[in-house]
Amino acid sequence: MSILIETMSSVIDALLPELEGVYKDLHQHPELSMQEARTARIVADYVEKLGYTVSREVGVTGVVAVLQNGDGPTVMLRADMDALPMTETTGLPYASTEKAKDEDGIEVGVAHSCGHDMHVTWLLGVARLMAEHRDVWHGTLMAVFQPGEEVARGASSMMDDGMTKRFPKPDVILGQHVMVGEAGTVGYRSGTILSAGDSLKVKLFGRGSHGSQPQTSIDPVIMAASTTLRLQTIVSREISPRDSAVLTIGALQAGTKENIIPDDATLKLNMRTFDEDVREYMLGAIRRICCAECTASNAPREPEFTTLSSYPLTINDAATTERVRAAFAAHFGERAYETEPAAASEDFSVFGREWGVPYAFWFVGGTDPEAFRKALAEKKVNEIPSNHSPKFAPVLAPTLRTGLETMLCAAGAWLGEERAST
Repeated sequence: MSILIETMSSVIDALLPELEGVYKDLHQHPELSMQEARTARIVADYVEKLGYTVSREVGVTGVVAVLQNGDGPTVMLRADMDALPMTETTGLPYASTEKAKDEDGIEVGVAHSCGHDMHVTWLLGVARLMAEHRDVWHGTLMAVFQPGEEVARGASSMMDDGMTKRFPKPDVILGQHVMVGEAGTVGYRSGTILSAGDSLKVKLFGRGSHGSQPQTSIDPVIMAASTTLRLQTIVSREISPRDSAVLTIGALQAGTKENIIPDDATLKLNMRTFDEDVREYMLGAIRRICCAECTASNAPREPEFTTLSSYPLTINDAATTERVRAAFAAHFGERAYETEPAAASEDFSVFGREWGVPYAFWFVGGTDPEAFRKALAEKKVNEIPSNHSPKFAPVLAPTLRTGLETMLCAAGAWLGEERAST
């Protein structure tokens, strides 16, 4: 068992009150993607005082903190910092009431409804524990606080800002995410653990007219409605039942008044896939159907396609995952389990892909244990507010402690001195 986790596990309790305060502050002051200036300043100041070499504004608002502690491997730990453009309805005493302008200049509510405030707090805690207990590990720790995960731009923006040249190349990259699941548990998986995610905006062009003279129009609302229905047949009729895929039309926007047929309509859609061939097929099918519906409607021009975001598959390295699994099993016992892949998406793997190093990503449960077990018994787990719900709120205990321990366990598998379990 790693002496690193053995030693630090005993001092985590003393650190938890401070971290709880940090978490509540971050939760109350969320920031939109690529706008995380306050959060970045807090984390940079925090780790700089611990003796880390800190680089600020990496990829706009990213922070990279490096702590060298003798010879040994280099381990990168990553946490994402951004929040979502939505209004929180948890009712918590530390709930966010923040508002901000999005990239279109529209004022929106802002909430940490995906748990990134928990991720930042975990990594800050690990950074402190590692700095204060250098006698039980050796090597280099690189703590990366990433912007813009929710828009699939943060990891790429940091890599484009010269991470491969400016910082030590990691031997392994590790990350985690709070999810619906019994708090105190951790779910790992070798191979594909998160889906690829692609979001598109499709603008359909018609010819506007008065609602009393439909014969003079080419109605883009009808065009959009027909396209929406037909797109649903891609998964139900063109993808094998043995393959997993999801296609969602999240927005259909057209017109301003009930008696005006507009000139155009816009669809915003999202798809999730677990296989690159399926992904490429679906992207082609979306384009084919949209173009065909426009042709059928005699549209004056072809639709306009814009990629809003694109997330690669997250595929955990087998050897790395086995090392992490063994560390989790030694510390957590039955609380560590093999999880199924999730249809969520992440840009975490961009670091490993572009650096060409192995990575592992896992889930930490954040649901009240009693509530989760009750929902499981009643087959109502799907009713628990999940990530991106305005009611999503991980319980602080034991989630805060568990996330610290999982990161320490995993990092210790490379940085900690190993000794036989007693």
